[in-house]
Amino acid sequence: MDLTGERSQKITPRHLRRHAYLYVRQSTLRQVVENTESTQRQYALKQRAVALGWPIEQVVVIDCDLGQSGASAVDRAGFQQLVRDVGLGRAGLVMGLEVSRLARNSTDWHRLLEICALTETLILDEDGLYDPAHFNDRLLLGLKGTMSEAELHVLRARLRGGIVNKARRGELETPLPIGLVYDAAGRVTLDPDQQVQDTIRALFQTFRRTGSAMATVKAFRHEQLLMPRRARHGAHAGETLWGPLEHSRALWILHNPRYAGAFFFGRSRQRHTAESRVISERLPREEWTALIPQAHAGYITWEDFEENQRRLRENAQVNGSDRRRSPPREGPALLQGLAVCGRCGDRMTVRYHACRGTLWPTYVCQHRGIAQAQPICQSLPGHGLDEAIGRLLIETVTPLTLEVTLTVQHEIQARLEESDRLHERAVDRARYEADLARRRYLQVDPANRLVADELEAQWNRALQQVTDAHTTAERHRHATRVAVDAEARARILALATDFPRLWQDPQTPDRERKRMVRLLLDDITLIKAPTGVTAHVRFRGGATTTLTVPRSLTAWQLRETSAEIVARIDQLLETDTDVDIAATLNEQGYLSGTRQPFHRLIVRDIRRSHGLRSRYDRLRAQGMLTQREIADRLHVSTSTVKIWGSHGLLRRTAYNDKHEWLYEPPGPTPPVTRQGRRLSDPRRRREFAPDRGDEVQYET
Repeated sequence: MDLTGERSQKITPRHLRRHAYLYVRQSTLRQVVENTESTQRQYALKQRAVALGWPIEQVVVIDCDLGQSGASAVDRAGFQQLVRDVGLGRAGLVMGLEVSRLARNSTDWHRLLEICALTETLILDEDGLYDPAHFNDRLLLGLKGTMSEAELHVLRARLRGGIVNKARRGELETPLPIGLVYDAAGRVTLDPDQQVQDTIRALFQTFRRTGSAMATVKAFRHEQLLMPRRARHGAHAGETLWGPLEHSRALWILHNPRYAGAFFFGRSRQRHTAESRVISERLPREEWTALIPQAHAGYITWEDFEENQRRLRENAQVNGSDRRRSPPREGPALLQGLAVCGRCGDRMTVRYHACRGTLWPTYVCQHRGIAQAQPICQSLPGHGLDEAIGRLLIETVTPLTLEVTLTVQHEIQARLEESDRLHERAVDRARYEADLARRRYLQVDPANRLVADELEAQWNRALQQVTDAHTTAERHRHATRVAVDAEARARILALATDFPRLWQDPQTPDRERKRMVRLLLDDITLIKAPTGVTAHVRFRGGATTTLTVPRSLTAWQLRETSAEIVARIDQLLETDTDVDIAATLNEQGYLSGTRQPFHRLIVRDIRRSHGLRSRYDRLRAQGMLTQREIADRLHVSTSTVKIWGSHGLLRRTAYNDKHEWLYEPPGPTPPVTRQGRRLSDPRRRREFAPDRGDEVQYET
């Protein structure tokens, strides 16, 4: 190459006053270690810059991107530094062994060319010197960049094609999840570690029993079971590590077809965003590259895997709360997750309100009301509806009670035995680790105290782990045996022929009642009517039935006083006041509509709300007179009438609880004193004084 000609034509003193940048890159760390010749050729370009006139101290080498792919500039700090310095006008020359060393992405390459053209920066590769400001050079550099990107695409296509063909035959070796390993012949088999196998089987059995991934995690935590995982990186790479089960881990295992003995490939796809980030997205099953059921041994059948996926889809929030069938949770709402609106077809949610310390459910269809600001579709009180469904289940399940009960007992016993077996496996593993630590300690030279002390400490820790594992197993075995053998088993056997008692037993958790419902019912469609609620019940297997539940009473109707009590109060008003009536009702065991004992104000409110005649009106209707009326008739003052009444000279009756009275008329012959003077004689009014000992008598 004629360096003198190149310099005279393209290199100017302005270029020589700037620095010459040499960019060195290898795609992988393996290439850095093995392909040393390519690295040496890239570093040798410094001599080209010196030959073109740049002093050696002005040659800047950027090699911090060794081991980085050129497909993107996002994670390449060296390339970003190069672009920044070129844009600031610090570079007179950019060197690279070939275009692919600088960038294999057309966007990054053309951006660099544009900046070099604006800042009058030259580009040098193994083939020659180029000025991006000249059309011919820029055209040639553009073609080289396109060919570099196409070369990367061809390499990837070749590798991908071989991988895809092998995957479609089910012969591609991919990393296996915990519990599965490759044997000497390359076949997939179950992990030979029995504790790992038993733990994974316990996870699937627990999910089948609870129907929820979170409930499975809670069950593992309650029984103090650990979950294995295989370390992929770090000092413990390839080892089996044990720790608490996490929710994300449980979902990952439940969604993995490998545990059902199926080979799959291409379940996810990676794509690049506008910010040059790589995003992985899950594909629907029909878009997977390969899915081969029964390709190897598994922990569950393919049918069980499909059932698990159906349950997880029903539980998933991403499906929308309007149609999802959620797993049974806490709360007394029996139809939680099963109620479907008969008007719009959406799933109904549950609201609770507290009344006298009890939670009362209400089924509400509100998804569209919240999403679209529309009125609530339906709102149904759930207490009466739950009771009707419970009665229906009792009538339906009664013939199968004994079989169901024995099945439940067998499931509980099997679950306990499986849990005990897992704890025993943990003890065996701890003993093996302790024995291994002991052998290591015995094999060390006693004189080498630095090593012997550390191995002795490891042995002591292993012995402590054996003690902890044994204590945990014994505590779990004792607790479960006491709880089940002494109480639960006797209760199950006692209720073997009496399913209604099992259903209505206050000790039966709400979650278990809901699980019973899900074993029999698919869903319940609810339609609200003025007279009540119509429930279309769909059983497992397709059978249907329709229930009509009368409309639940409103709050005031629930507190309304019964007709019997109203009639009793009406009867007592003939002879008693409000206080006496309340005392009589309490003695006879009656309670008010609010389930409280009676008192004067409650009787008064009932009398007024039901339009009962008061005690006063009843006595007036019998001809009794007020204090003023009797005073006018006897020609005395009202105070005298009051005094005579208190001394029994006039017959009177109290008409309220304030000591107010009505008096009986004196008759045609008024009463007289002991001396024979008539009380009605106006001339004798001042002479009579009852407090002086005068007595009154009636003439015959």
